[in-house]
Amino acid sequence: MITPDKNTACPCGRLQGKRSLSFEHCCQRYLDHFDSVPAPDAESLMRSRYSAFVLQRSSYLLNTWDASHRPAEVDFDANTKWLGLEVKAHRTIDLEHAEVEFVARYRVQGKASRLHELSRFTLKDGRWYYLDGI
Repeated sequence: MITPDKNTACPCGRLQGKRSLSFEHCCQRYLDHFDSVPAPDAESLMRSRYSAFVLQRSSYLLNTWDASHRPAEVDFDANTKWLGLEVKAHRTIDLEHAEVEFVARYRVQGKASRLHELSRFTLKDGRWYYLDGI
């Protein structure tokens, strides 16, 4: 598990105006206080899950995965370096469902790659969960 300095720019890349939000003022609250501070919307959950991948927080990833689609464990490749996240679109389907399209860039052993996904989310008991992505 990686722990960034609280003033470091958040891995998710969220901006406030033209400035990057710090980890402390962005995803840290969701990752460190999952039980009491749920992500307020699907985009915030997706961003916090990206930060969890960057910081290797498997418990957060598993806790925010809908039980019907949750894997038994999350493994991290030590050779993966996450480079950035771009949210392309966020769409509310209805009161309990949303989609977020994003591109996550990463490098594995010097080879750059990108993950372009349309993620589906569901709201249960006031908390958003990741379902799956295509």
